[in-house]
Amino acid sequence: MPWSWIALGAFVLLVLLAVLGYNRLVRLRNEVDTGWANIDVQLQRRGDLIPNLVEAVRGYAAHERSVFEEITRARAALREAATPGRAAEANDVLSAALGRLFAVAEAYPELRASENFLRLQDDLTDTEDKIAAARRYYNATVLRFNTAIQSLPWALVARALGFRPREFFSAEGDTEAPQVAFPATRP
Repeated sequence: MPWSWIALGAFVLLVLLAVLGYNRLVRLRNEVDTGWANIDVQLQRRGDLIPNLVEAVRGYAAHERSVFEEITRARAALREAATPGRAAEANDVLSAALGRLFAVAEAYPELRASENFLRLQDDLTDTEDKIAAARRYYNATVLRFNTAIQSLPWALVARALGFRPREFFSAEGDTEAPQVAFPATRP
């Protein structure tokens, strides 16, 4: 009789550990999803600010058509990105294009003094800061989630339960300023 109680206790303990572990993995997965949603919101906000910024610069520098087209393509690629990796790549391209747009704006003192342009630039800077914060949160949650599903004992059952490693949102484009070169004379 005592062996049956010990076996029953061990079984109940295993079930309890399995339930708690599964719930932990679900919570971590939900944190990763929340982190990605935060990034997505900020990328959307950034994407919404860009057309206004482009129009402000276009009024002063209509001959910089290639920069405007590059930003439009990069913005579209970012909106269509389906994974964090692709979004990170598209974000890098867009950041470089925005760097070239601001380089164009530097050549026009009246534009830099424009209240509308300054407000848009401040909004974009604020959004960039929020993207960086959201990226840090997301990558931290991805690290915790991936570590949990790749560590014993959960590595043995995580894949069978539908848990797959998540992709990090890299910041390669944010590590250094884009290089911009313009001819010495302006048309």
